[in-house]
Amino acid sequence: MHRHFLIYKPYRMLSQFMTNDRHQKNKRFLGELYDFPEDAMAVGRLDEQSEGLLLITTDGQLSHHINKSGKVDKEYAALVDGLITEQAITQLQNGVTISINGSAYDTKPCQVQKQHQTPDLPDSNQKIRDERHGPTSWVNLTLSEGKFRQVRKMTGVVGFPTLRLARVRIGPYNILSLKNQQVIELSDQEIRPLLLYDN
Repeated sequence: MHRHFLIYKPYRMLSQFMTNDRHQKNKRFLGELYDFPEDAMAVGRLDEQSEGLLLITTDGQLSHHINKSGKVDKEYAALVDGLITEQAITQLQNGVTISINGSAYDTKPCQVQKQHQTPDLPDSNQKIRDERHGPTSWVNLTLSEGKFRQVRKMTGVVGFPTLRLARVRIGPYNILSLKNQQVIELSDQEIRPLLLYDN
């Protein structure tokens, strides 16, 4: 029987459980949040500078389905530098060219909406410049793919670098699913139908 967990990964934590890299010995790892099973893996990792919803599972097939099928969308809230324009939003919606491993990659069309209110996110203790140094804006992006640092690269390409980034939804689960808990466990019966996964 596989086990599945939803967590809110904090800012400045790596999406892994341990490391053999001596340069990362002082980093924070997921194991400090909960006693996860030895064969657990993070699905669709978030980089150290990003925060938000992360699914942990012992089921490699489920992980592959979420990452590769294009059927499970992920929503991100991004605080960007500047007042994002309708032109930039349209560019993001239609897809832009970013660099992945040194090669040009055209992102798939996605949903993008400017937000007029600050999202209800936990305090990240992240030092972000305030409005005295220029305006900022929040934008939500819903993607069916997840390349490395994709959202940051996309907003940067259209001229609005990301200052803070949080994943707020994976498929049917959003950060409100956590109800202010750091970790909740989901059963196979709960997670498979909702993620359209057939064994």
